[in-house]
Amino acid sequence: MDKSPLARPLPGFENIRRYTNSQGQVIAKLLPGDFYVTTYDEVLDTVLGSCVSACIRNPKLGIGGMNHFMLPRPSGNGHDTWETGAAGRATRYGSASMEQLINRILKAGGTRADLEVKIFGGGRVLRTLTDVGDHNVTFVREFLRNEGLRVTSEDVGDTCPRHVQYFPLTGRVRVRHLNSSRDIASHEQQYLKGLEKTPVAGEIDLF
Repeated sequence: MDKSPLARPLPGFENIRRYTNSQGQVIAKLLPGDFYVTTYDEVLDTVLGSCVSACIRNPKLGIGGMNHFMLPRPSGNGHDTWETGAAGRATRYGSASMEQLINRILKAGGTRADLEVKIFGGGRVLRTLTDVGDHNVTFVREFLRNEGLRVTSEDVGDTCPRHVQYFPLTGRVRVRHLNSSRDIASHEQQYLKGLEKTPVAGEIDLF
């Protein structure tokens, strides 16, 4: 397996920010709307408020990835779209994000029967009439159940945001519950407004 720093990512993920930290680890930083799949020894890093991330890998082959979505699906009659060859903000909703994450892992050589799934996030950090985080958690559980994929571990719900680091080569996940949700909630509110304006045609080592 190629462990060289910043080895070329799989096609379609060139827009994901990647860098090497002081320990020499390659970090791939995911923002809302992103997903990323790798065959390298990388750390997939994101911060979640009401958003949810699914961490999925094929443990036999060392292929894995993570997504980060804000809403289960578009409101009204909109349909999310996948822009061929572009990661970044292409999958803004869970409905497309989950499908693309799984499909890209399979395309990279993974086998569905061997997939290991962990889910994180879905905290109640937004002051809205509906609990966006709970809706996200309900959606991702239902989606995975319909796909015949079992969740092996999770850290979801509550009222706290989370900093999540996923190590797809080993399946290890590092989760830190954050004390303050103000900045994260503000960023998520801005992201939600952006979706509305552009409708679609303490650190704990866990598991």
